[in-house]
Amino acid sequence: MARKDITMTDEEIHEFLANGHTLQVATIGSDGFPHLAPMWYRFEDGKIVFRSFTKSQKVVNLMRNPNITVLVEEGKSYDQLRGVMIKGTATLITDRDYVLGLYGRVSSDYEMVAGVRRDFTPEEVEAMFGRIAEKNTAVVVEPVKVMSWDHRKLGGAY
Repeated sequence: MARKDITMTDEEIHEFLANGHTLQVATIGSDGFPHLAPMWYRFEDGKIVFRSFTKSQKVVNLMRNPNITVLVEEGKSYDQLRGVMIKGTATLITDRDYVLGLYGRVSSDYEMVAGVRRDFTPEEVEAMFGRIAEKNTAVVVEPVKVMSWDHRKLGGAY
């Protein structure tokens, strides 16, 4: 008997990524080995977007080789595992206003201070991140291949 299809629909993928928490980011280092790092992210216009310091290893790797793989997953037991993995090409954006806006959008999705999650005004975003925005690069993942799984669709069978 063939295994039940556990892939997510496009709508399920979009909802999953829009509500995910931590993105695993894999880039290729100069030694040829993968470099893996967790990041907070946004799902905007059908694409994963995150920011990091321009001198961070992941951004340095992407400047040299724009190939990237990202993963969002959840589930504590096999029957609840869900995930989306995207192989793609990174577009790097250094525009201060774009990076600062991304800081603000990401800040509204995550608790920047324990127990505090809210939308920040542009003035608050500038006060919090303005001094470091120019030292950051935004990364937009342009998808080449999207893979997904949702073990809940197995209905307890393996």
